Amino acid sequence: MTADNTDGWFDPEATTFGDRVTGARERAGMSQADLAKRLGVKLKTLKAWENDLSEPRANKLSMMAGMLNVSLLWLLSGEGEGPGAPEMGELSRDVIDMLTEIRDIRAQMTRATDRLGRLEKTLRAKLREEAGE
Repeated sequence: MTADNTDGWFDPEATTFGDRVTGARERAGMSQADLAKRLGVKLKTLKAWENDLSEPRANKLSMMAGMLNVSLLWLLSGEGEGPGAPEMGELSRDVIDMLTEIRDIRAQMTRATDRLGRLEKTLRAKLREEAGE
């Protein structure tokens, strides 16, 4: 495990809580069903966490961090002790390039989603303002 994210592996700016749960689970060699069973939750619950549709309670979050061998802080924020990046010798250059591109696209999508949210909020405020006039 490493706190060094200089290679972009699980960059806190580009990953979500669900991304980190998925990545740590996969690095731990567990399936979704395995982790759900060990946590005592339904598979659909774990899938919702990994898809950022809901978040676990504190007790499940703490259990999950221990089972995945990552820090609680890392699961929540991407900072701290997370799973180490796979040995690049294990992966072909094509796979490394694809992973890099996926991370870049995900970061772009996150920024675009944030921008869209701000625009929608501004639009709602303007529409309420105009309706009140």
